[in-house]
Amino acid sequence: MLEVLDSPQLVHGPRAVAFENDFAAWCGGGEAISVSSCTAGLHLAYFQMGLGEGDEVIVPAQTHTATAHAVEYVGAKPVFVDAEPVTGNADLDQIEAAINDRTKAISVVHYLGMPVDMRRLNAIAAKHGLPVIEDAALAIGSTVDGIHAGLLGDLGCFSFYPVKHMTTAEGGMVLTRDAAIAERIRRQKAFGLDRTVVERAEPGVYDVTQLGFNYRMNELQAAIGIEQIKRLEGFLAARHRNYWRLETGLKEIGELDLLRSSHDGLESSHYCLSVILKGPAEGRRSEIVKALKAQGVGSSVYYPGPVPALGYYRDKYGLKAEDFPHATRISRQSIALPVGPHLDEDDMDRITQAMKRAIHDVCN
Repeated sequence: MLEVLDSPQLVHGPRAVAFENDFAAWCGGGEAISVSSCTAGLHLAYFQMGLGEGDEVIVPAQTHTATAHAVEYVGAKPVFVDAEPVTGNADLDQIEAAINDRTKAISVVHYLGMPVDMRRLNAIAAKHGLPVIEDAALAIGSTVDGIHAGLLGDLGCFSFYPVKHMTTAEGGMVLTRDAAIAERIRRQKAFGLDRTVVERAEPGVYDVTQLGFNYRMNELQAAIGIEQIKRLEGFLAARHRNYWRLETGLKEIGELDLLRSSHDGLESSHYCLSVILKGPAEGRRSEIVKALKAQGVGSSVYYPGPVPALGYYRDKYGLKAEDFPHATRISRQSIALPVGPHLDEDDMDRITQAMKRAIHDVCN
C-alpha cells in the first residue's frame, strides 16, 4: 500500500489488473473484473444484459437484500422463491415452477458458502434458455465437482467486504468465462468510455460509447487483495477445520438443527455455522444470543427476514413472510456462529459449551 501511495496512480493502475489475473487463476479460469463492491457487480451483471421494465429475474427469498436490489436497479422485477429447509439455498423445484415468458435470468445465492446444486440448476436454465447469475459473496472456496463458484453459471459476483473470506476493505469481483460479457462490464464499470487511461493515444481524449457507472476498484484495494490471495488457502483450511470441530459439538444438542454443509460433490466455503433453534429453544433466539454474549461469544443472523418480507419489497409487491415458510423459519430461528481463521479448535469447544449453557439457562 505504501508503494501505491508513492506511485503516480491510485486508480487505473497495474495492481487492479494483477489482482484480477491472480483471482481468476486462483478460481481456476475465466476472466475477472474488479469492481467497487459485489452489489456493483450484480448491478452490472443485469445491466449488461439489457434488462428493464417488464422483465423478471428469479431470486432466492433467503439472501441479503443486495441480491434483489441489483434486479430493481435495472427496472426489472425480482420473483422470489422459498428456501430448501436443509441447506437454506433456493428450492430448485420452485425455481422451475416460477419460470414464465417474462423470466430473463435466474439468480442463485450460495447460502453461507454452501453451493447450489448447479448441475441440476444449469439443466433447468438450459431447458428454458436462461442465463444464471451466481451471487457468490460468501462462496470463495465453494466448489461443485471441483469447479469453483462463479464459473458454474454464466457470471459470478464476489464480495471482499471485511467479514468475508478475504478482504480488500471494500470491493468485489465479477467472474465469467464469456469474453464478450467481460469486455462489456469492463467498459460499463468505468462510465462506458471506449478507452482506458492506458489505451489513450492522447491524454484525456476518449469517446463515450455506452451508458456506464463509476464502479472501479482502486489501487490500494487491489494491493490488499493481491496479498490476501496469498493467504487464502490458509484462511480456508482454518475455516474448514473450525467448522467441523464446531459441528461435531453442536450436533449433540437436541434443541438445534444444523444446516447441511458439504455433500455429494458440493463443497462449502464454510463462511459460518448457522444453527436453527427448535423444540423448547424455538422463538427464544434473543435470550439465547444475550446469554452467549454474556459468555463472550459473538453471533449474527443471516438474514433478519426473507427479503420479500422486508419493508421495501413487502410494501411494493404485497408479499409476506408466510409466503416463504422455510426462509422465514431460517431467518427467525437461526443463530450464525463464527468459524473464521482468527479462531482455533479450542475456541470451537468454548462456543459449544457456551451454547449448551445458554440453552440450558434459557429453556429450563
